[in-house]
Parts: sequence; structure tokens; C-alpha cells
Amino acid sequence: MTNTESPTTAAPTAAPSSSPLLDAITVDPEQGRAIPDAATGETIGYAPVHTIVDLDAAVDAARAAQTGWAALGHEERSRILHLAADEIDAHAEELARIIASEQGKPLNGAGARFEAAGCAVWVRNAADTIIEPELLFEAEGTRSELHYVPLGVVAAIGPWNWPALIGIWQIAPSLRMGNAVVVKPSSSTPLSVLAVVELMNRHLPDGVLTVVSGNREVGARIAGHPRIDKVMFTGSTETGREIVRSSADNLARLTLELGGNDPGIVLPGANASEIGEALFWGIFINTGQTCAALKRLYVHESVHDEVVAALASLAESIPMGPGADEENLLGPLTTPQQFDIVSRLVDDARQRGATVVTGGEAAPELGPRFYRTTIVTDISDGADLVEQEQFGPVIPVIRYTDLDDAVARANASAQGLGASVWGDPAEARRVADRLEAGTVWINQHGTLNPMVPFGGVKASGYGLEFGAHGLKSVAAPKVITV
Repeated sequence: MTNTESPTTAAPTAAPSSSPLLDAITVDPEQGRAIPDAATGETIGYAPVHTIVDLDAAVDAARAAQTGWAALGHEERSRILHLAADEIDAHAEELARIIASEQGKPLNGAGARFEAAGCAVWVRNAADTIIEPELLFEAEGTRSELHYVPLGVVAAIGPWNWPALIGIWQIAPSLRMGNAVVVKPSSSTPLSVLAVVELMNRHLPDGVLTVVSGNREVGARIAGHPRIDKVMFTGSTETGREIVRSSADNLARLTLELGGNDPGIVLPGANASEIGEALFWGIFINTGQTCAALKRLYVHESVHDEVVAALASLAESIPMGPGADEENLLGPLTTPQQFDIVSRLVDDARQRGATVVTGGEAAPELGPRFYRTTIVTDISDGADLVEQEQFGPVIPVIRYTDLDDAVARANASAQGLGASVWGDPAEARRVADRLEAGTVWINQHGTLNPMVPFGGVKASGYGLEFGAHGLKSVAAPKVITV
């Protein structure tokens, strides 16, 4: 069953007209770099091109502002963060349209409006999470407590797939704990980050939060910067290793959320019609461009065909097209490089004899970087599509007969961000204990909660984000013994 029709025949639309928020963050064309609409290639606006000199100035300003910000105390910082969250909410539609244009995710579903709204939610959660001193030891005449104090300056290096929301995951807890923050957005999606920081800075003291929109040279300087105390990075494992090496001299603390090649295991007896939609969006949220999306699916032979049919039916019916069109739920690949990676992996799978059930080709009538939602079967471990993170609208479905073998194959990856098990909850719970991942979901995949810590194992990085654990990761533990 191969689909050669596009999920939607909507023609590409022009980039949305400018807005006051977009006007506030763009610079003169002669001074900036053109940022294209991911769906059409048309220029949305111009991002500033900052240098290492700008980075050094931002770090100096952050250090100067940080002590005063820390001195405000948790209650006052939380009050200001609530004002910032209200500001984001008030401009959520403008922010969502910038995200939809620049990154490509559609406005609706788990798309750009979802991302913009999530920014305010995560800011408020960071503001409201309480960190109490921990009593470590108490005896007659002696009391030891563990407190968490600001680190100083936190550098936040973000990706292009959820630029505003992941930026907030780094910014909000760092500010809440009394740090100043210097943000380095992806060069592919700087406008979304510039916009959310612009909104927050309408309430924050000067210098506490700064964006440095620069190139890889600026990013490389951050990890080894002698006046940066903590680096938070979300991105590829390869770049994460470079950051670790660069941080050796200044011993900056690190939180690294790196690549994931998340496995899912569908158990015997699973009902394809019941799990199909949750499975589909666990794979294809943000057109598959999500670190914790499901990337390889192991399905027991007894339900393999039914699961493939359910996924293929959804793949052929969920509308794909430019993010600004209200009916679309899937968008383009954000960067030309990612489009090339997805195309190469599918072509390689086809050459190895795999079956492309649906999709498997570009959709040029939609725009320059659209790739049809693709289901691949008759493929096994060893193929590039299984071994490498595709980060796009493609899923390899691998048939298995023995559950122990499926668990071993799921664990064989060097990465360990997330995993999921689908079927009877009791049996799935037993399988979950055996999977090597920072998070294992049962009958869902990739769902995140601002109160529940999130982080990877193995080559997917280290450190936790979200909730009380996330706040502690951007603070220094300090023992006080009386």
C-alpha cells in the first residue's frame, strides 16, 4: 500500500505579515541575517549577527546584574516571573505565528500555539515550585542543612525544533534560582527565542537575561568561557561531546539533553485501533522533529500488520502543509540539512529491500522542504534508518517474535533518552523496568510534565530538567552546619 497522493493539496502560503512583536526583534537588513519561512523560503525578518565581543559584553552585564537579582529573594523573583508569564500569554498568538513561520510547525494540534502557551506554563511552574532547605543531620548541639544557592551566570544553548519552549526550559528555572542567563539560540530559529526573551525582558531587570544570536564560533566560546558557571545544552550528541571537552578548563557545570533514538515495543495482544492515534503522535509530533519522539518501533508479529495499517491510515489522512494554514497538523522539515538526512535514510532503506508502505518521497507541491509521512517495514537493525536518529516524518517498523530479543535490540542503541511499551499495562510495566532510558512511557510516548524530571542516560546526556530536580540542577548545593 503506497500512497502517492499528498495528504493535502494546499498551496504554499506567503509568510505572515509583520506584527509589533516581530518588528521589535528584527534588525535592519544591512545589519542582520535573513531568516526564511520554513515552508516557503520567504524572508520573515532579520536576526542580529552577534560576535564573541557581544558575547563577552553580555556575560559581563549578566555578572553585574546577577547579584542584585539574587538578592531579591525567591518570592520577589517568582512575582516577576509571573508578570513575564502573563506577558507571554498576552502575546501568545504573535509568538505562535513567529514559531509557525520560522520553525515550520503548524499553528494547531501540538504545534506553534501549543508551544507558545507552554512557555507561560513552564515559567509559572518554575516560579511556583518550592525548594526548602533539607535537614541532613540533627543531634544535641549540631544541625546540618542543605541549601541551594545561585551559581552565577548560566548559558542556555537551544535547538531549532522547539526553540521557544526549550529555551524557556533553560531560562525559567535558572532565573528562578537567582542566576542571570545568556541565551544562544539556534542560528536556524533565532526569532522565536528573541521574541520570548523580548516579552520576558519587559519585566526583568536589565542584564539578567540576554540573547546572543551568533554563529558556531560564539557557541563554541560559551562552553569554555571563564565567566560562565553553568551550560545548559539541548542538541546533538556530537555537539554535546564538544561542549564537555570545551568546559574542561573552566569546569562549568553541565546539563546536556542530547540526541535520542527512542524505541517503542508493541506487545502481543495490543489493540491497534486503541493505541494507533497515540502511537502516531508519539512518532510524528512536530513532524518527527522532537528529541524524545519515538524513532524505531518493534511490533510483535501477531499484531504487526494491524499496527502498520493503523499508522498508514493516519499518515495518509493527517493534513500536511504550511504551518500558517489552520487545517494542517504536520509541517515541513525545518532545515535543508534535515530534509537531506531524511531523504537519504529512506533511500538507503529502500535500497536495502525495505518496504515503503506509504510516503517515501518529497512533496514539492507543498514547498521546498516537505517530505510525506512515511512508514517503512521489512527492515531490521543494522539499517541506517534504525541505527541513526532520523528526526523527521519517518518510522521504521520492525517485526519481532521474541520479547527478550526485542528488549535487547531496543537497548542496543548508544542513546537512552526515552522509550515506550504498548499493550497490557501490567506486562508493559515489567518490560519498562528492563529498558535503558531516562524515561519510559506506557501506552504513550514523549509526554512531558513540568513537575516530572526529564533527562537521558548513555549518550543522550546527563542532568535533569523540570520540577524541583530541575531547579536544583541550576543551583549550587551549600551545606550549613550549626
